[in-house]
Amino acid sequence: MSPLFRRKSPQTPGAPQPAQSHEHSENHLVTLIRKPGCHLCDDAQLVVEKVCADLGVPWEGKDITQDRQLHDEYWEQIPVVLVDGRQHTFWRVNEERLRKALTDESK
Repeated sequence: MSPLFRRKSPQTPGAPQPAQSHEHSENHLVTLIRKPGCHLCDDAQLVVEKVCADLGVPWEGKDITQDRQLHDEYWEQIPVVLVDGRQHTFWRVNEERLRKALTDESK
């Protein structure tokens, strides 16, 4: 598995914390790709935090200023949300759409 999508424990105070274990937690991982000082990223994080907490899905934050590969791939699209390593959305995160992606068992 690519290190880009490997689950990591947050290492900085205030970093995103995985949600408690619930029915969906073993099935998905949400990754928020962002950069500091980005108001759209802050808005996206609020949605990701809420949905993941409600569903018990772990999530992680990645900073494009700390990873050249992420920067090169996503700098025009941040914030970007990945679900299980695949791009789900960018710029604006729709709570209902993210919730559906995480609860749709047909995927």
